[in-house]
Amino acid sequence: MAVITKLTRVLSYFVNNNSNKILSSTRSEACASGFARYSSSAAAAAVATEVDMDVVGSRGVGLEMLGVKDYEDYRRSLYGEITHKALLVDAAGTLVVPSEPMAQIYRKIGEKYGVQYSEDEILNRYRRAYEKPWGQSRLRYVNDGRPFWQFIVSSSTGCSDSQYFEELYNYYTTEKAWRLCDPDAEKVFKALRKAGVKSAVVSNFDTRLRPLLQALNCDHWFDAVAVSAEVRITTSLIPSPLCLEDFKWKEYMRHNNAVLHVVAAEKPNPTIFLKACELLGVKPEDAVHVGDDRRNDIWGARDAGCDAWLWGSDVHSFKEVAQRIGVKI
Repeated sequence: MAVITKLTRVLSYFVNNNSNKILSSTRSEACASGFARYSSSAAAAAVATEVDMDVVGSRGVGLEMLGVKDYEDYRRSLYGEITHKALLVDAAGTLVVPSEPMAQIYRKIGEKYGVQYSEDEILNRYRRAYEKPWGQSRLRYVNDGRPFWQFIVSSSTGCSDSQYFEELYNYYTTEKAWRLCDPDAEKVFKALRKAGVKSAVVSNFDTRLRPLLQALNCDHWFDAVAVSAEVRITTSLIPSPLCLEDFKWKEYMRHNNAVLHVVAAEKPNPTIFLKACELLGVKPEDAVHVGDDRRNDIWGARDAGCDAWLWGSDVHSFKEVAQRIGVKI
């Protein structure tokens, strides 16, 4: 009933052309209800949100019925020509993609360590392992993520050789393992910055993400990076994220009045999106998140109060993203 009420309010805006306040109220209610229904149980969250999406469409409240163009006009009527102050971007699958199929690499590197499974078998075993509950932590990617990835690699290949794991693990920190999904990305992010639109990477990843972005020479495109595995100490003296195990953080905080920032959540938990907005200094409603996973990226971002576009469906390139925000490329 609540969803139907919200949809009716949105429709009334376009019918009467005089209800900006109603639609703004609807947005606030949607944000509040998103936090109320969020659960640490992934299954519960997925089921609850899937009902809403079935009713109102895959692009937000009534967008399938009203059309993207109408929604963009609505945003511009509220915010001006530039519809969003910040762009949040998913990493793997949106900003970057593997250079070669995962199963192919697992087998290629693993052959000298006795891995005999076919690529199809490795892929199937990988999927089964990845879908299993990770019992050692509520987060898969804790710090460098080694325990989790050791479990994945050994389950996928049947090989528990530590040298094999280290070679594979280190390979995925290099530019050889990844490539930018959109070859025009650099030009677009430069244009966004010039237009005053801030940007951040928001990713379920371990602490290899920052070195990877540096290896791909794209880290300087972004004003912030929110990684689920990181514990950050924010201060002008220490620009890099540090892990608790590697740093005497209590002593440092006492002497430098530092503030401890913990991104202790993985998408679709709204916390990581809120942290990204905090790092950028924008309100969630002023940001749009782009990612390739409907549950983690779209539902999670909307639960945080952000706008959200599905990569490969709502948008297909960063140029298109920029144009929808109102930045000409």
